[in-house]
Amino acid sequence: MTEPPADGAVRLYERIYSEHPAALYAELRRDHGPIVPVLLENDVFAWLVIGYRELHRVLTDPQLFPRDSRVWNKWGEIPSDWPLMPFIAYQPSMFFGEGSEHQSRYEAVERAFASVDPFELQLRCERIADTLIDDFAGRGEADLLADYAYSMPVLVLAEMLGVPGTRLESVARDLVEALDTGEGALAAHGRVVAAMHDLVSMKRESPGTDLASRIVTTHPGTAEEIAQDLLVVMVTGQEPVANWIGNTLRLMLTDDRFSLTLSGGRRSVGQALNEVLWEDGPVQNDVGRWAARDTELAGRRIRAGDMLIIGMAGANTDPHVRPGSPTGISGNQAHLAFGHGSHGCPQSTREAAEVIVRTAVEVLLDRLPDVLLSVPAEDLVWRPSFHVRGLTGLPVRFSPTLAVGGR
Repeated sequence: MTEPPADGAVRLYERIYSEHPAALYAELRRDHGPIVPVLLENDVFAWLVIGYRELHRVLTDPQLFPRDSRVWNKWGEIPSDWPLMPFIAYQPSMFFGEGSEHQSRYEAVERAFASVDPFELQLRCERIADTLIDDFAGRGEADLLADYAYSMPVLVLAEMLGVPGTRLESVARDLVEALDTGEGALAAHGRVVAAMHDLVSMKRESPGTDLASRIVTTHPGTAEEIAQDLLVVMVTGQEPVANWIGNTLRLMLTDDRFSLTLSGGRRSVGQALNEVLWEDGPVQNDVGRWAARDTELAGRRIRAGDMLIIGMAGANTDPHVRPGSPTGISGNQAHLAFGHGSHGCPQSTREAAEVIVRTAVEVLLDRLPDVLLSVPAEDLVWRPSFHVRGLTGLPVRFSPTLAVGGR
């Protein structure tokens, strides 16, 4: 087994790979293999797992590679304002939990989403999509991220959870701002946390048929833990789903295999959704897992407390498990875009996310059949993040249409 290299680690934060991450992962795999020594901001050491089989092993062995960040061996070296602190600092949520306690909390969310009628969810999504499109349909131009994709999932989720109508827009706005990491992100995050606590109190006093009520009445945890888990539902259902919508629309507007059939190409939407999860998954890397003890992975010596970054995007490009061309992945859903194992997205939440994304794309193409990019495809800018895969904007033009006021 080889030791962690002192000088050979790759400084991820210095690499410009947001335009073509697959090229970076191919280079890393060629030079380092499936387990890559990397440095994060402040030259903090970690292991990036980009081998599909190796990542599968990490994600299915919570005893050896737990999610609990408190075992990290670098805590004494990390400043409180470290940029990745929000992803790593332990919180009493199912995101960091392990064992039977985690499983029971996970199952409360799973059962709640499993009770959702997909046809009712689709109707809800169609109504919200129409409302959003009505706001810009008459202009003949829009930014499909700012005006549409970023608003769609959070509005759907807030309604599903039973957030009161008077607070719906403010919670949606605060969540988007909190995930934007701008100057107001911390304050916005605090407001979302407060809103989740208020929601738990409300549903405990007067439960209904909404998702939050179903989670509250079956969740084994305290009010604080339930609020934290509702926050996880909101966060994981917003940014990834918004970028899944945006990345799918980009594919359909820029790739001839899809764009040639935009005006009547519903049969292509499902293929586009799946291809995006392989090629441009909304979550590229996740921080992370930590080794519970000294171990070995793909010939690398992993020390107790070492951080492992979950490289979903890199694993999805592993030539050992998939063909080289996008056409070869049609119908293949063995990607790791939703994670895997005890901390993977519950199946019922994956299905709800797909309904939201598919409906968002289909309604937009129905309403604006001649929609086109208003800038060259090569001018679209990807966000410079190793964590998410999403555009900074998706400007389009189309023939102005009247608002429909609902479907």
